[in-house]
Amino acid sequence: MAGEVSGRRTRPARTGRMARVRRWWGRALGSEGHERSTVLLIAKGTLAATIAWVISYHLLHAQSPAFAPFSAVLIMQVTVYQSLLQSSRYVGAVVAGVAVQAALGFLVGPDVPAFALMALVALTIGRWPALGSQGSQVATAAFFAFSTYVSATSTLDKVTQLGQIILLVLIGCGIGVLVNVTVLPPLRYRSAEHGIRTLAHALCDLVSDIYPALRERGLDEERTGRWRARAEQTGELVTQARTGLRMARESLHYNPRRLFRRGRAHTYFEGYAAVLEALERTLRQVAALTRSLDKWSAGEDRYRYGAFLASYADFLESLSHITRVFADLDEDRLGDQTSQLHQLADEAQNYRRRLAEQAERDDLPLTDPGRPYGVLVIEAARLMEEFQYTCDVLQHHVER
Repeated sequence: MAGEVSGRRTRPARTGRMARVRRWWGRALGSEGHERSTVLLIAKGTLAATIAWVISYHLLHAQSPAFAPFSAVLIMQVTVYQSLLQSSRYVGAVVAGVAVQAALGFLVGPDVPAFALMALVALTIGRWPALGSQGSQVATAAFFAFSTYVSATSTLDKVTQLGQIILLVLIGCGIGVLVNVTVLPPLRYRSAEHGIRTLAHALCDLVSDIYPALRERGLDEERTGRWRARAEQTGELVTQARTGLRMARESLHYNPRRLFRRGRAHTYFEGYAAVLEALERTLRQVAALTRSLDKWSAGEDRYRYGAFLASYADFLESLSHITRVFADLDEDRLGDQTSQLHQLADEAQNYRRRLAEQAERDDLPLTDPGRPYGVLVIEAARLMEEFQYTCDVLQHHVER
């Protein structure tokens, strides 16, 4: 009986894993994204390593042929620009490491004190900021060079083997860069859109939670506290969006595929950068709004000034419609989306004006620091300015 139960538990678990695997491969084959990038990077790394091994082992008959495929895979970066940058740093680190070993090896000898001195010098050079993340390769190359040096039988053999290490690294890096450039070089046009979409989704979800509560006058302390916490936790999303935009821009450098795309990519990225900055400012304004609501404890005012809260809810709802468009931003539909955004911005402006008129009719205590009305009116004006600016700047870059 126990075995049957265990078997029944194992089969659903296996079925679930297989389903996840199928979904993963479905995403990899069906659309651009992290899954497809992973598969492509593995395939290109395999191709580059194989070519490098064939050249170093079968053609050059090198004594340490693994240096070439190792180098090819090591510099197979996500973007062509990063491949070129990291390969140049890597070659510089290897040359420095081999040079340190060559100099100390011929001057001091292949004994333990020489190794310690070589390690000291190599690790010190590896701290040079110009080498970046490849700084550790100085010591690695020096250690391998020391091993090759002590195993060589003659001075000529020592020089030949040390030179061969540099040659193999150059071959591996060259093949890695060549494969990355010629075989579907990554072009991260959608990374910028994805970051903005994620940020806009978070903003839309937050605003969409606030305005129904204002309309229903359900501003309890627990709910407003959750709004405030959510608004203050968007910093990571902003960082991710900035990283996506940087990768999108970076993927254009030295990438031959950009010749087959529209020549206005840089203009779109400028527009996306402006939108991202505007959304970041808007999130700060929404965070200030949630702080004001969280501090408000005058419950009876919700009924006395219910018409104002309803008007504020209408205004926030109109802003949520704008955020939904940003959450679906698409380069191929930017023209239509910018027109839609301007229409929605005009509607939001009307709701903001109605909000101000309602505040006048209700004779709100705008100067009372214990009540949120003055801050709410000011935040509404600032939010509208940011949304209007965001729509205008995107329209400007689309028309360029």
